[in-house]
Amino acid sequence: MADSLILVINPGSTSTKIAIFRNSEKLMQENLVHSAEELKDFKQLFDQLEFRKEKIIESIANKGFDLNDITAVASRGGVLRPLTSGVYPFDEEMLEDLREGRYMLHASNLGAVIGSEICEKYNIPGFIADPVTVDELEDVARISGLEGVTRKSIWHALNQKHIARKASKKIGKTYEETNLIVVHMGGGISVGAHHNGKCIDVNNALNGDGPFSSERAGTLPSLALVDLCFSGEYTHAEMKKLLAGRGGMVSHLGTNNAKDVEDRSEAGEAEPKKIMNALIYQLAKEIGRLSAVLKGKVDAIVFTGGMAYSPIIVKQLKDHLNFIGAEYIVYPGEDEMEALALNIYSVQIGKMETKQYGKNK
Repeated sequence: MADSLILVINPGSTSTKIAIFRNSEKLMQENLVHSAEELKDFKQLFDQLEFRKEKIIESIANKGFDLNDITAVASRGGVLRPLTSGVYPFDEEMLEDLREGRYMLHASNLGAVIGSEICEKYNIPGFIADPVTVDELEDVARISGLEGVTRKSIWHALNQKHIARKASKKIGKTYEETNLIVVHMGGGISVGAHHNGKCIDVNNALNGDGPFSSERAGTLPSLALVDLCFSGEYTHAEMKKLLAGRGGMVSHLGTNNAKDVEDRSEAGEAEPKKIMNALIYQLAKEIGRLSAVLKGKVDAIVFTGGMAYSPIIVKQLKDHLNFIGAEYIVYPGEDEMEALALNIYSVQIGKMETKQYGKNK
């Protein structure tokens, strides 16, 4: 087949990452930062759609590319219904769920909607892959201690799946043959137990449980949380923001910059050191918990995300976890752009089949 030229779109709250891949080779990538001044007049999330789309089109032209040459669009999947892992072509039901925020309004919801408008104009196909609501939990992992409260699968599925495949290849196995614990350490933290090609247990990294992170509170003592909710100090919306956005390091130290907290800790500041040690402690506990899910049979513990750049954090985690006896693999940062492109390229060359969102209920 002729070369594939894939446009990748990955919106965040104040930026839009774009990239162009020829087959599996990245030709360009740019992070389009949207200032508070630029966004201030947009009252609702989807009011930003035309603004962001035009920024993407302008950037592509400035880089010397022609949208008429693009063969497919790969967009980050937003918050959708629980899905099996895979690649999904844009369809109207998916786009409607994203526009309405049926499952949650999140900046990533813009990705497929922007992508679909570009696809329609240039008559090319568009896809998402492994959105945050990929759900492969074993039934036993869904049960909480309260009837009617069910654990949900919301995690860094795109990056974790991509990294898990790379790690499996590195140790000489296929992803379907391995037992891995993948530790995504970013603004949110997700720790997943991957068993024979599925993530069978993972914490809800967006607004649920697990270790606290730069700005998310993670698991909290239940009765203390109930008392806080009924204290009269916070509205419902403010409590949600407190748990995801103003929790974690932000709550303790007023910053979500993990590198800054680490530097202050290494410089001997007592409070940053205490909070960093607590984060590492909670992370180690979560990894240990998931080693039990895998019955101690762990081929590798894989560290990824922004905090994986820190040899100090990784070393301290290893010191807690050597008893597991697993290999350690480190892939710092996030490979979401590459992961999106490679998923769609695999479809184009016939190595992977697509799934239908409207039929995946």
